[in-house]
Amino acid sequence: MVIYGALGLSLAAALQGLNKRRWFVAGMILVLVASLDEWRQTETHLIPLVLQAALGLRPKVTIFGTDYPTPDGTCVRDYIHVTDLTAAHVLALRTLEGGLPPGVYNLGNERGYPVREVVEVARRVTGRDFPVMEGDRRPGDPAVLVASSRRIREELGWRPRCGDLETILRTAWEWHRRHLEGYGDGTCYLPVAGGRLS
Repeated sequence: MVIYGALGLSLAAALQGLNKRRWFVAGMILVLVASLDEWRQTETHLIPLVLQAALGLRPKVTIFGTDYPTPDGTCVRDYIHVTDLTAAHVLALRTLEGGLPPGVYNLGNERGYPVREVVEVARRVTGRDFPVMEGDRRPGDPAVLVASSRRIREELGWRPRCGDLETILRTAWEWHRRHLEGYGDGTCYLPVAGGRLS
């Protein structure tokens, strides 16, 4: 399980008995002292990649595979907003405090978005165009990955509240625009020669 930032530090110890499968997380939390978002120096997830391209930090976005058995031929993925992920963790903590045994839950919106749709919504949200290249499929990439959150809905009453792609991208965009140096820990997130990240 991966939990983000300062919230993760405070929740990690308390969640030792609870396991969750993390799906694709994007967005930011506006109410915490430190804004939290997912960030890695070597990025592989689509939403941060398209936002970095919109910021000019990457020369392009590559769509890996356009011949999948999906409506537009691109991979379909289920994204979850970081506030929904956080709410599920808080709910799980309260459940454990109430004496119920720990559980294993999938978290997601139960709705997938094709890669092309993520790119187009990112362009609309950011108001910026960026180059997109079509490439070959990556080995091992399934056509569709969508989480079933049925168990956590039924057992704990959790429901995502920020599940629409535009909200996910809009809040992630705000975070990325304000944090060009990631978390400010000295890890560089600024463009270097050729538009590459260091």
